[in-house]
Amino acid sequence: MSEKKLAGLWIDSEKAVVVKNHDAQNAFKFFLCSPVKAEIQHGNSSENAGNNAERTNKVKFFKEVEHLLTNSQEVYITGPGKIQEELKHYLHDTAQFKNLDITLDTAQQMSDEQVLETVKNHFNA
Repeated sequence: MSEKKLAGLWIDSEKAVVVKNHDAQNAFKFFLCSPVKAEIQHGNSSENAGNNAERTNKVKFFKEVEHLLTNSQEVYITGPGKIQEELKHYLHDTAQFKNLDITLDTAQQMSDEQVLETVKNHFNA
């Protein structure tokens, strides 16, 4: 098993399932973190207010995911749509993750256990 601190996640616009092989200090075996849920905005007075709220919620969502990825040396991101690319750009725009090695992939909805297995397979763990 690698001593590298690795993390992987499946993400869509509503939730992220993060799997990693490290806590604050140690690299050991892969485990599931609690899913991160996105806040969905409903009903706004204007389209502009709706767009602002959506952007604010997405940044908040990405910050929660980012917190789980702290100290990771390599990250694998999968999911449907373009949100993986948005997260990658968000992370690379953050000083702490500027040089992070990120691999993108696409995948449809998966159970938490499937995410765990997919991440382990990606890193040959």
